[in-house]
Amino acid sequence: MADQPAMPETRVDHVGIAVESIADAEGLLFALGCEKIHEEVGEYGEFTWATYALGDASRLELIAPREGSKSFLTDFLERNGPGPHHVTLEVADLEATVDALEARGISVVDRAEFDDWDEAFVAPGNPTGTLFQLMEYHNGYAEKREAGHRLFVGGESL
Repeated sequence: MADQPAMPETRVDHVGIAVESIADAEGLLFALGCEKIHEEVGEYGEFTWATYALGDASRLELIAPREGSKSFLTDFLERNGPGPHHVTLEVADLEATVDALEARGISVVDRAEFDDWDEAFVAPGNPTGTLFQLMEYHNGYAEKREAGHRLFVGGESL
């Protein structure tokens, strides 16, 4: 293992939960003490996602399909119903993280670059059965959203 690249700083950013309706599901999060800090439509208009803070270091995300859309999310809900969808790990350096994982034989798929973040995924076919989203925030991500730096665990990105 000494010849493998080091894993960059990484932390759990949030757990994403697939639901049919954010409005119908968020009542439970409020009852648990969560505060809704953000909601927006996804980059391709297929879903809406909302972020909920539980204290300073815990984030949950509800993700619901937009009416009339057909996407990975509608497929997921048809197969599984509402429930845990993904765990997002914030990484300090996405490229170095991907290199470190692939050096360990872990396949990383569906890489995408956006104005405010880059992402890639470890598919759920891994031994944990969990879809991991790897996310590197760029400068400007928080500034373009009303919740600002509250979107980051501890108030700052890695």
